[in-house]
Amino acid sequence: MDPLRYGMIGGGPGAFIGGVHRMAAALDGEYRLVAGAFSSNAGRSAVQGRELGLDPDRVHGSFRELIEAESALPPDERIEVVSIVTPNHLHHPAARAALEAGFHVVCDKPLTLTVEEAEDLCRLAAEHDRVFCVTHNYTGYPLVKEAREQVRSGALGEVRKVVVEYSQGWLSTLLESEGHKQAEWRSDPAKAGISSALGDIGTHAHNLAEYVTGERVTAIFADLGTVVDGRSLEDDAALLLRLGGPSGGAGEAPGGGPGPGGIRGVLIASQVSLGERNHLRLRVYGSEGALDWCQEEPNDLRLLDADGTERILHTGGGGLSEAANAHTRLPGGHPEGFIEAFANLYRNVARNIRAREAGVAPPPFADDFPSVQDGARGVHFLHAAVRSGREGRWVDAGYEPPGS
Repeated sequence: MDPLRYGMIGGGPGAFIGGVHRMAAALDGEYRLVAGAFSSNAGRSAVQGRELGLDPDRVHGSFRELIEAESALPPDERIEVVSIVTPNHLHHPAARAALEAGFHVVCDKPLTLTVEEAEDLCRLAAEHDRVFCVTHNYTGYPLVKEAREQVRSGALGEVRKVVVEYSQGWLSTLLESEGHKQAEWRSDPAKAGISSALGDIGTHAHNLAEYVTGERVTAIFADLGTVVDGRSLEDDAALLLRLGGPSGGAGEAPGGGPGPGGIRGVLIASQVSLGERNHLRLRVYGSEGALDWCQEEPNDLRLLDADGTERILHTGGGGLSEAANAHTRLPGGHPEGFIEAFANLYRNVARNIRAREAGVAPPPFADDFPSVQDGARGVHFLHAAVRSGREGRWVDAGYEPPGS
């Protein structure tokens, strides 16, 4: 079976995440990169294209040129999937153009700058019947899938408390003033949107909590702060959450908080936690047990019992769920990590696309990737959190986007 032909928008020289996407897409032989608009600077885009061995005629200086040129090719030559790895402000126009041209889409997070833009992409993906994945890649780890199965199976009992933390320290100084490209756009409201730390890493924490628990965030009380002088957007955030229970519950309890229903949660997103590298950690506490997973040690899942007993499940080890095993690539003791988790999303997307093209039901787990609706929920979460922080109160965060 021939690999799916794909084109990349963004991911030019010096861009970290573009290379990650390319490695992930290549890992299973399901995709072949044939075109790209790697930079808005045509010269830089051409340089990246040459490094990747692409036909110069299929390397462009803008996403619109890429979409137009590929759409003019015969169907058996043009790209089938567009991978979008640009700064946030380009996600919506690039994804919109790709969907309207009939291409499937894989897009980095956060999905868009506004909820209206996100809902527009939800409608377009449905209208054109296109697969749309938002790369919340941490859901691709085998033991994150095992954590979800532990909750689903009832092994933890009734979920009572969720604590999710994503801490980094790389923005502990005003790095954007030193010409650091990645810091520059993340701190620019015109490119990053209304949020920096929450948009960049807090959306991952939000998605992970919802994915594992199977519950939606319905209310938020947010404290957003800008620690480093001279920075335009927040670099540190702490949120109280309510998951599950009725939507619209904010303001029902004395003092303006949500009513008694739902699961209490805490979310921390910080990029000024000095010394931290990529510390994403999720803990879920139930009435019968608890779990603890950390991205920097992703091949271990810690399970806790009421009497203090701890068990450690290992990637590739015995006793794991079908979902975890289906996303495990190596025998136990051979660590799997970031690239493999990304690749699991790309592989599931490819299998989903092939099933659609063949008119058959997708194989097991081919639907297991974050959807455009998941991306829209992340955008709504950002806006609700920023509103809560500005107003200093609980806000309703219950939301289901078009197509949910």
